[in-house]
Amino acid sequence: MGQSRGVAARLEHVFEVVRNPSTGEPYTNAEVARMALGDLSEEDVEKIRSGAVSDPSVGQIAALASVFGVEISYLLDRGEPSLLDEELVQALRDADVRDITRERSRLPDRERQLVLGIVRQFRDQKAWLIG
Repeated sequence: MGQSRGVAARLEHVFEVVRNPSTGEPYTNAEVARMALGDLSEEDVEKIRSGAVSDPSVGQIAALASVFGVEISYLLDRGEPSLLDEELVQALRDADVRDITRERSRLPDRERQLVLGIVRQFRDQKAWLIG
């Protein structure tokens, strides 16, 4: 039951953070089941989400991860702090942010640090101009 509670808590967090772009609201269990294309029923989603399923199958976890666009390991990982927060999810909805992130990830470490420094300078300059 310990693992399923961990999965349930992580899944609940994903439900809270990843919103339906059409409504801005959290997805319902029925919507997630539909998006799983037959790999999960609404009842399966509810049971995993509540922790009632003691050991969700790898297929069920994979289907949930696919629906929400997270790595399977995120739903299974134990003891690590959350990788998703609302600000990060909102930022990653922006195509420019995704492009910058992809390009930055391809750079050597030194150049990645330079890019981060430039971004922080823009942020600080904006704060100085506003403040």
